[in-house]
Amino acid sequence: MKKVFGFIAIALVVLVLSACAGTKNETEGKDDNKKLVVGATAVPHAEVLEAAKPLLKKKGIDLEVQVFQDYILPNVTLRDKELDANYFQTPGYLELQMEENKDFDFVSVGGVHKEPIGIYSKKYKSLKDLPKGAKIIMSDSLSDHGRILPIFEKEGLIKLKEGVGASARVEDIVENPKNLDFSTLIEAKLLASSFESGEGDAVVINTNYALEGGIDIGKYGIAFEGDDVVPDNLVVVRSEDKNKKEIKTLVEVLQSKEIQDFILEKYKGAVVPVAK
Repeated sequence: MKKVFGFIAIALVVLVLSACAGTKNETEGKDDNKKLVVGATAVPHAEVLEAAKPLLKKKGIDLEVQVFQDYILPNVTLRDKELDANYFQTPGYLELQMEENKDFDFVSVGGVHKEPIGIYSKKYKSLKDLPKGAKIIMSDSLSDHGRILPIFEKEGLIKLKEGVGASARVEDIVENPKNLDFSTLIEAKLLASSFESGEGDAVVINTNYALEGGIDIGKYGIAFEGDDVVPDNLVVVRSEDKNKKEIKTLVEVLQSKEIQDFILEKYKGAVVPVAK
């Protein structure tokens, strides 16, 4: 009988050790996955990242998406090393932010999509219909002005100082026959609600905030940036991290056919993949 109990005891020990080993192996397997924390604005950036999660999982990366409601905190949080990367900004905005914040040592590791800035109106069907003295509401981010003002110039409503290009500012307007009023500048995240409340004759809205605000782009959009001038929305990291393998994998997945097709299908042309 003692021998029987001895065998049973040995068997139990073996089972326990095997179970522990199995649990350890499972835990080690999970630990093998690298974790990336990426900050993004809600639409379309966070949605695109969510679509990329399963693809990254297959490549051994667990992606955590932190959603921001403005354009300021994603860079501050990246600087403070609470994020591994962010995905929301254009080259012009990144450049301006780094000029204004000397402790931002960032670099772009690749573009994912483009968002044409649009001009929206509930009162008028085209820019040419705008009356004299029309009130134009636009973002207080100066990096957007170099994208917005050329839209008005292209339609013949204003003329800008020669050679200002993407650095154009309101003070660079040299001809304004209709005396359009560009003095109302508000935070980009408030533009959609300003439009919905009927403020101004036209409101210039970044596409991500137009989508997030549920604005009918096809119905109310009266003018947009040309596809040839729309800048990429970038994945940005601290300079020291630009060559990390998991960062490169993130960009590869976001630029993959699967994700670029997702962007085309999801946003119906309001957001344009870089590969298009």
